[in-house]
Amino acid sequence: LDDARAKIANWVADYNLQRPHSSLKYLTPAAYAAHLTATDDRLRNPDQLRRSSVAPSAPLGVQNPETLTAAG
Repeated sequence: LDDARAKIANWVADYNLQRPHSSLKYLTPAAYAAHLTATDDRLRNPDQLRRSSVAPSAPLGVQNPETLTAAG
């Protein structure tokens, strides 16, 4: 069991620290996180980080979502 734990820990470390991810513009998760926490002009301007007060619209093609009904 210790061998399996060690192998899984090595895989997780490789996946999170060494392996680039296409969804992160081919950066490693650690490098991407470091990029997000870096201080730049966008982070110094809190107005750019505010969420919109308007609810998002429905996905394309959804006009009348079905109403959930209680079973029974």
